[in-house]
Amino acid sequence: MTTSAPATKLQTAKPSFLRAIFAVVQKDLMAEYRSRELVSSMMVFAVLVIFIFNYALNLEPALRTKVTSGVLWVTFIFAGNIGLNRAMAVEKDRGCLDGLLLAPVDRAAIYFGKVISTLIFMLLVEIIMLPIYGLFYNINLFNPGLLLVILLGSIGYTAVGTLLSSMAVQTRTRDILLPIILFPVIIPIVLAAVDASGKFLTGAKMSEIQPSLTLLIALDVIFTSIAFMVFDYVVEE
Repeated sequence: MTTSAPATKLQTAKPSFLRAIFAVVQKDLMAEYRSRELVSSMMVFAVLVIFIFNYALNLEPALRTKVTSGVLWVTFIFAGNIGLNRAMAVEKDRGCLDGLLLAPVDRAAIYFGKVISTLIFMLLVEIIMLPIYGLFYNINLFNPGLLLVILLGSIGYTAVGTLLSSMAVQTRTRDILLPIILFPVIIPIVLAAVDASGKFLTGAKMSEIQPSLTLLIALDVIFTSIAFMVFDYVVEE
């Protein structure tokens, strides 16, 4: 009887943890569905970045493929920064963040819920931006390998960004502070993602792409694990 009690508690704890994650994700999705502020602001910013790059670079068609991966990830990072800043600012200003922290759930569930909802918004913007970018640059970007890299890079970006935005939102200069602390941290993710994306677009062999993909997966695991471990401390401070 004594050995079955901990097992029973563990079995009942797992669904509650998953339900808490689902509740946070559902709350964010419903709030965005009603306001349509976050995705629209990210989308407008991303379109402007692509438009500026298109006319600022003015490259020959042969050179556009070489710079596509860099321009894409600059667009994703800047648009994602807008999303992270906006999402956490709304939570803080409306008192939702304090309510989440007071809820009787594991703080890790709050963290993973915010990561998943932010990742959904970011992937939605990225999926819409690919055909728009392809229209401007006359490039077909629906490459399965490129889509995999975008997914892996977005996971690492949102994992780190959610943690740092939770830290920056507590300050008065949150709009300025977040990119200052976020961009240096995500440099390894961006470099690996740009390298893998460029090689997929240029048709490189899988043996040449594998190191960048492996590094990207490893960085996702490392950054997510670290953010998971320190999230509770960050939001308490």
